[in-house]
Amino acid sequence: MRRPILAAVLTVAAALSAIPPGAAEAAPTAPAARRGAAVAVGARLPDTSSPHARAALARAQQVLAGTAAPAAGSAAGSAAGSTPHRIEGTLAMRDLFAALPGLSGGDRRQARAVLARPTNGSNDIYGDGYRTKAKHRCAGHFCIHWVTRTSDRASNAWVTRTLRTMNDVWRLEVGELGYRRPVRDGHHGGNNKFDVYLKDVGANYLYGYCAPEYLKPHHEREASGYCVLDNDFARSQFRARPVDSLRVTAAHEFFHAVQFAYDYQEDQWLMEATATWMEERFADGVNDNRQYLKYGQVNRPAGPLDYFDPQGFNQYGNWPFFEYLSSHYGLKTVRQIWTKAAEAPDRRGGGLYSTQAVDAVLARRGGFPEVFTTYAAGNVESGRTYAEGRHWPKAAITRTWTLQQDAPTAQHTFTVRHMASRNAVLKPGRSLDGAGWKGRITIDGPIADSQPRAYVVIRWTHGKDTREAIPLDASGHGELNFPFGTENVHRVALSLVNASTRFDCQQQTTYSCSGDPVDDHDQFDVTVSATPGS
Repeated sequence: MRRPILAAVLTVAAALSAIPPGAAEAAPTAPAARRGAAVAVGARLPDTSSPHARAALARAQQVLAGTAAPAAGSAAGSAAGSTPHRIEGTLAMRDLFAALPGLSGGDRRQARAVLARPTNGSNDIYGDGYRTKAKHRCAGHFCIHWVTRTSDRASNAWVTRTLRTMNDVWRLEVGELGYRRPVRDGHHGGNNKFDVYLKDVGANYLYGYCAPEYLKPHHEREASGYCVLDNDFARSQFRARPVDSLRVTAAHEFFHAVQFAYDYQEDQWLMEATATWMEERFADGVNDNRQYLKYGQVNRPAGPLDYFDPQGFNQYGNWPFFEYLSSHYGLKTVRQIWTKAAEAPDRRGGGLYSTQAVDAVLARRGGFPEVFTTYAAGNVESGRTYAEGRHWPKAAITRTWTLQQDAPTAQHTFTVRHMASRNAVLKPGRSLDGAGWKGRITIDGPIADSQPRAYVVIRWTHGKDTREAIPLDASGHGELNFPFGTENVHRVALSLVNASTRFDCQQQTTYSCSGDPVDDHDQFDVTVSATPGS
């Protein structure tokens, strides 16, 4: 699912979304009906759906039908024996649910059909042309629903495996880590347990998805839901051990259902990055989420942390930011961010959008600019920063300087996006032999209000690395002097950071709060030099 609806369609569903399927269609919504004009009994009222809401409907229909466009360069076809393209079904369903108030007539009926559970709507419960009665089995916190015929069939053994796995996920996410349990569904599906449906969604390039279903009474942004997972995670479709694909998908998708209990309309990047981070908590040894690292800031630091790319993978690839937070400040840090991001009315301290929530939690840990700066610098040497980092890529280097006696100075202007960084490396050339050389880095960056930061990691030829911030004054100027020369220094890694989290919100973007970043494309003029020591 790759074309999320922009902020304009993420309007509050309110009581309308809480009406059971079918009930909303009875209410007249066409302009003529609202004006009291005479309408013939049985006449079809014209659709007055908004363009954005219709786009949400079209996207969700494409996703469930398997016709959503794969990202450029992705592996996009199980028939070719490659890993299915990870289309994000949950956000497409989330966006459609949020867009319901903007749909009318036939469009709304279609949307209700898309959002319906696989067993709702007719005797043809899985839409496969067979009147096959679904079975279900319940234990612990879950009920698993499946069929025994057609391509959607699941074996009893796989049902047992799925049921056990889902309860293990609950014990971790809700039990050990302390996240909210999903909003209860009011006995839809037969009882108040959480419902999971097994279906051959892998044929449509999906691992699984969860859909919001009903708003919690008196809440506008907390919703119940259900999940659909692949019926067997066949190796031929997913190119991995079925049980491994099940484990990472169960952890990821169920965490989306947990997120619905905080704010189902939260910013997309936070939802996806933390759900992918949760895979590491539950299925650490599977390492399926490593495939996304090359698209995130560990490898591509110039891309904003909060950008959701509807045709890409960076939102999955940015899970290491939350790995960094949890490894330095404890696993509870991510839960605290979600608590700050939760719907506000009767929740103390909530109501913040994604980046505000991160800001608020990190305020007690030195502040977002400082934490983000050390995280960005750490990605230059990911093998030294993360427990499993030796298997990860390293952050790209924009510029490498090797200074010599006959070329002792270099300069470059770096442009840095918001919540992003660029890196440079400075090395002494062979002609700078001995220990008598001095190095200098001079920076003329943006003003302090835009939160610029500069940070160096000096790798000495002997001894431990030195990690140090380069202080920048109110005008963005700063410099650092240090011993240089081949006898002293192997290299100096410089990270230039734009740590701004200021946004002009609700501008129909896929950044934080659907806003335009206020401080984007900031420029840093950097001069490096080597001089003989006195």
